[in-house]
Amino acid sequence: MTLQDRIRSTLGTALLGLPDPLLVNFFAGVVGFTAADVPSPIRPRDSTADVRLLIAPANYAAQAHAWARAIEAAAPVSAQNLTIGPGDSPRFATDDFVPRNVAEKSHGWGRRQTEALREAFTHVLVEAQRPILGRRLRGDVRREHAHLRSAGIAVAYVSHGSDLRRPSLHADADRWSPFRDHDWDLLSTLERVALDSRAVLDDVGEQVFVVTPDLLRDRPDATWLPNTVHPAQWATDAPLLATPQVRLLHAPTNARIKGTHLIEPVIEALVAGGGYEYRRVEGAPASAMRDAYAGADIVLEQFRLGIYSTTAIEALAAGRLVIAHVAEDVREHVLRHTGLEVPIIQATPDILADVLADIRARRDHYRAIAGRGPMFVDAVHSGRMAATTLHSFLPYPAID
Repeated sequence: MTLQDRIRSTLGTALLGLPDPLLVNFFAGVVGFTAADVPSPIRPRDSTADVRLLIAPANYAAQAHAWARAIEAAAPVSAQNLTIGPGDSPRFATDDFVPRNVAEKSHGWGRRQTEALREAFTHVLVEAQRPILGRRLRGDVRREHAHLRSAGIAVAYVSHGSDLRRPSLHADADRWSPFRDHDWDLLSTLERVALDSRAVLDDVGEQVFVVTPDLLRDRPDATWLPNTVHPAQWATDAPLLATPQVRLLHAPTNARIKGTHLIEPVIEALVAGGGYEYRRVEGAPASAMRDAYAGADIVLEQFRLGIYSTTAIEALAAGRLVIAHVAEDVREHVLRHTGLEVPIIQATPDILADVLADIRARRDHYRAIAGRGPMFVDAVHSGRMAATTLHSFLPYPAID
């Protein structure tokens, strides 16, 4: 660290020691927020409910928001989510939003948030082992946990993926793992994050949920909490495999992890040979994705992690044929716990061309597989199963 960096760091620490009125009135340009950016303390949606749940702070792919709505639909519970994120507004649907700048730098928000939690909520589901009280307890998840438990609040944790997935373990288990890419400069960071997360969960000793079954390799004592979507939001009656050209769609959120560079040479060769159209979508808002799915026959999901993500679930709900690399232990876990097979066509980059050729040749066979998608999503990923799963943490009457 240079002398200039040390000076900036010292000044920054000194500024953050100032009370909020001084920060926002005299140093708003430095800290990046004004008094108007500091939200009111979070309050339960229904303060009269016996069970009042807060899910915070990540809300990846709007999952926390979806779980909250699913729980409220299933039981007499007040449930809501809080997103602490970058920028001035949330990327996904959320009940409450706090800019990360505010959460990390405002003493006033942290104090009021802590008081509101102690007074108004009975349960907290912490996402990705990230702090939810800002600077109040130094951003220390263990200290926050002790504080919440001392107030009589029940606490559980949910891991979404990279916060818990250990790269070295995944690389050993799957030949297609992105964590075998030794040129990836994030590998050591991701390994450290996963190990730190494991240590936190060991120390707090609370119930742990995981969003994808592959994470049970990292946390065998955890419980699978399925990703949740609103099936009607994605449903479409667009015909499938009805044109001479087979329409392919790929929407990578992270090209390395999705395996984009591994499948696109295969796709380009097929397109050049005729019979296929290909569209790659990146950075599109969620509102545009329904039409994108409707305009495709096949959604090429991911080919490296061995899971199926929210994108795949949305595409299944739209009645599209989904191709992905889904590991055998993931498929087995879903079948064992739901009685249903994952209706996703298995493919790895080395056999993708053969799989696509077979789909083109046997369209009726694959239309029948795609027809199982909406039913699978309704049974497993519409929110009912998530609400039933969370019943082990929240004390409400059993769900039928």
